[in-house]
Amino acid sequence: MNFLWAPWRNKYVSDNSKKKDKKCIFCTFLNESNDTENLIVYREKTAYVILNRFPYNPGHIMIVPNRHIPSLELLSDEESLEMLKLVKKSMSILRKIYSPDGFNIGINIGRVAGAGIEEHVHVHIVPRWNGDANFMPVLANTKVLPESLDDTYNKLRKYFQNNEETFDR
Repeated sequence: MNFLWAPWRNKYVSDNSKKKDKKCIFCTFLNESNDTENLIVYREKTAYVILNRFPYNPGHIMIVPNRHIPSLELLSDEESLEMLKLVKKSMSILRKIYSPDGFNIGINIGRVAGAGIEEHVHVHIVPRWNGDANFMPVLANTKVLPESLDDTYNKLRKYFQNNEETFDR
């Protein structure tokens, strides 16, 4: 078995310090009216879709429940169903806009699992293409993205706002 060592991740994994007065950005954004600035693409009754400000790939979005809760098992059935419907809708829209070869869909629960905002559960949807990984992150600690967040936001918002059922493939 080969190992890829990433010692710079140790600080993130082992740092247990938390700022108790730190406000949740998902709750803050939800309660503000500037969706464009906050990169909120679409709102439903119990959840919303937001761009990741630090995307792995173009179209990297998150599905966030309106309610401030840290884990999936605390979601109501209504919240769970709506979030899954938003995942399906998001995938369909991302397929139409970007034609990805696949997706990474993930939920990081808890700091040790990689949750950057561990107090408010959310689902990541990352479009993937054959050959989308390259040497830049490894050698230059730099991610190359071929599209600006503004362009991604405008493309996605247009499709979500049309509110068409896009679950066909």
